[in-house]
Amino acid sequence: MVETKAQVFAVANQKGGVGKTTTTINLAASLAATQRKVLLVDLDAQGNATMGSGVNKKGVAHSAYHVLIDGVAVAEAMIGSDSAGYHVLAGNSDLTAAEVSLMTQDLRETRLKTALVPMLGQFDYILIDCPPALNILTLNALVAADGVIVPMQCEYYALEGLSALMETVENVRRGLNPRLQIKGLLRTMFDPRNNLANEVSDQLISHFGDKVYRTIVPRNVRLAEAPSHGLPVMKYDKSSRGAICYLALAGEILRRDAKERSAAHSRQHETKTKEANGN
Repeated sequence: MVETKAQVFAVANQKGGVGKTTTTINLAASLAATQRKVLLVDLDAQGNATMGSGVNKKGVAHSAYHVLIDGVAVAEAMIGSDSAGYHVLAGNSDLTAAEVSLMTQDLRETRLKTALVPMLGQFDYILIDCPPALNILTLNALVAADGVIVPMQCEYYALEGLSALMETVENVRRGLNPRLQIKGLLRTMFDPRNNLANEVSDQLISHFGDKVYRTIVPRNVRLAEAPSHGLPVMKYDKSSRGAICYLALAGEILRRDAKERSAAHSRQHETKTKEANGN
């Protein structure tokens, strides 16, 4: 039996207010609802993903800061959130100091990757909520990740910001993490009555094809209300459009991963067959 290894996804966009934290929380909860073991890593000093998962960011003994700077094990620092259904490595204002401290550390870009290695056999998915900037914390996430999920609004400056992120991902892929790829683009806060939103959506599909998730997350009141209750939307109102959309996204990601793993297994089998035949 082949041991499963966690897929690590960085949820990133240097533009704020695009639904990045909302996506991390609700995708984590939706994947957990499909009986997958999920770890959410909050690298944003605001700690919104932590609070939105029902964990008090000020009450944790250890946060992502202690993992990155003090070398505390993730297994010791993470907290199980019964209300959300997954584990959380909390983020809080200490991460502002982590940005400064990391600049003087050896191997500063690989701290998170190293810390997560013991966790890869414990979880099916590890989702990293990145800060809304391309800083050293985001760089740590990109080095640790297998892929990047990019939530974005279909608005005027969206494509400009996306090109900057794509350039960063490519630079990280060339220099520090050759397996890194854009996993998918998620259209968030979408209003189909808005002509510009539809135009930008069409441009995304034209440029990126099947990298754009079919799932579209609309503006949804329940989705906006859920974090104030410390709950993912599917725990707050499972019949809401927001909850249904994030469950659909989880299903889409699971199908893509199954397809990719099947293709990789076939390639591996083909290579072994050729070697056995002396080719």
